[in-house]
Amino acid sequence: MKQNFEIKNDRIREQFLQYKKEHPEKLKSRLKFSWSNWGFGLEDFEVSCDRLNRAGISYIELHGNHYGADLGYRPSEVRKTMEAYGIQVGGVCGMFSADNDLSSNRPIHRQAAIDYIKREAAFTAEVGGKYMLVCPAAVGRSQKYDNSELERSIDSLSRVADVFVDYGIRAAIEPIRSAETSLVHSVADAQDYIARLNHPGVQHINGDVYHMLVEESHIGEALLKAGKQLTNLHMADTNRCALGEGSLDLDIIIMALYLLDYNNDDSCFVTPEPLGPGGDPYPMQHSKTDPAILDKLVFDSVTYFREREEAVLSM
Repeated sequence: MKQNFEIKNDRIREQFLQYKKEHPEKLKSRLKFSWSNWGFGLEDFEVSCDRLNRAGISYIELHGNHYGADLGYRPSEVRKTMEAYGIQVGGVCGMFSADNDLSSNRPIHRQAAIDYIKREAAFTAEVGGKYMLVCPAAVGRSQKYDNSELERSIDSLSRVADVFVDYGIRAAIEPIRSAETSLVHSVADAQDYIARLNHPGVQHINGDVYHMLVEESHIGEALLKAGKQLTNLHMADTNRCALGEGSLDLDIIIMALYLLDYNNDDSCFVTPEPLGPGGDPYPMQHSKTDPAILDKLVFDSVTYFREREEAVLSM
């Protein structure tokens, strides 16, 4: 007798095989594999681009590091370096802490989040990014302020949401596990948030399989539920390390993405973000890591992912 998750796996596998049989032309393009670079910390950007180039990765999710008017990447320098290494921007990872919290009970922190989004959206467009990740509440703060967080978060984002339309980029709401944030933990929560906000500039979702492991009953089903709203998927194995080092059922995830025609949307990416276990990974953005460790994370992840992708497509 099969376990419940195995039954769900079988359903997705059957759907995929039927889809493959009926639409073989839909499977010609491979999933766009990117990498989220904020986990590289203070490493020189050129070193990061060189690593991705050597690993055969041509997309990057940039650290949204414009925390003030005088901070963060300079667009012209970023474009020049990426061009030299054959890298394009998938999107920008918006970073939301207690200092720039859309849901904060301190107006100054809500204003900081609004101003941050304005800077980061402009940067995303200038470097050719397709999406910007938005967290409805601070990451690293799991305890809620009060029962009005959702209302404040939606009000804050509604005041700046026009910039996503103006710049032609997707705002991607990210559900994050309850151990790390106080709002929006699942795909259903993200869809509810998007519906409540009801703005054309905020219509997409940034998934993260590590958070989904504890907040969704089945990752494959959750991805299918996200549907066309899904524009980026953060990846890490079950131990939040490189792909292939844990017990993640990567094949089912790949099948679900192909069922969404995810490989044929120029604004959709698979983006590893292996940050290691722990409650608050944000401090690593301000530190340095041994380049050899980062090399292994990247090369192991992309090699394993492409191996599993080919195995799935040859079924």
